[in-house]
Amino acid sequence: MPNRPTFAPEQTGVSVRAAAERLGIPTATLRSWNRRYGIGPAQDRPGRHRLYTEADLALLTRMVDLIRAGSTPAGAAAAARGPALSFGDEAALLSAAFALDTGVVCDLLDKHLRAYGVVDTWDRLCRPVFAEIVGRQLGGEGCVDVEHLLSWCIVAALHRTVPPVPARDAAPLILACTSGETHSLPLEVLRAALAEQGVAAHMLGPDVPTAALADTLVRLPAPANVVLWSQQERTALTSAVRACAAAGAHVHVGGPGWDTLILPDRTHRLASLIEAVDRLRPPGRN
Repeated sequence: MPNRPTFAPEQTGVSVRAAAERLGIPTATLRSWNRRYGIGPAQDRPGRHRLYTEADLALLTRMVDLIRAGSTPAGAAAAARGPALSFGDEAALLSAAFALDTGVVCDLLDKHLRAYGVVDTWDRLCRPVFAEIVGRQLGGEGCVDVEHLLSWCIVAALHRTVPPVPARDAAPLILACTSGETHSLPLEVLRAALAEQGVAAHMLGPDVPTAALADTLVRLPAPANVVLWSQQERTALTSAVRACAAAGAHVHVGGPGWDTLILPDRTHRLASLIEAVDRLRPPGRN
């Protein structure tokens, strides 16, 4: 029988130039994203036109929207494909943390933050994972290194996915650990959760002397809001609360260190992350 020609299935889609015009970006940028992030036509088809399908364009549209909202191209590409773990998937994060795989831990956190936000990532993923790690420590397993690595990765992911926002509110907000208190991760989480709502904060971080708090309040317009974090009772300094109140600040305290103390009048206890965001968000701010 005579040989009959065979034909490849007809390709469907649009050219890189047409795709770039639809997305409103340069063709060089689109080609770069295709090479770096693998969104778009496959790279292993020499001699054939590389056409962008509607599915490719949908992913790229999402990526462009994320970049215009402040994401990096790498983060936007990862988020556009969807999270690498389901909501609150502790097992994946624990496995990567115990493997000390910083890159994977940061990537999982980054995708979860972009998909579900700061509050749900902290309450439904990070806190349960920390509880598991602490439980293993109490059981005699040496994994303090895992706890520290995870803490660092959370801070890195928060800084990358939810960077600081410009101050635009009349009352400045100060976040500080009391003198001697080094557990600043909860304040980092609060800073990021507020930034998602467009609320700026002055982060002073761990171990802030009371005198330094007073200096800060002099530099900023009154009345300021101050959040003081204490993880343990010995660092829950009512002297810091009084100093801030004397400077005209509205004082809020968070952390288990304050639980058994009698606090000065008009001091607000923050029992949870979501309560802190609701209280510190200016009225009318979504």
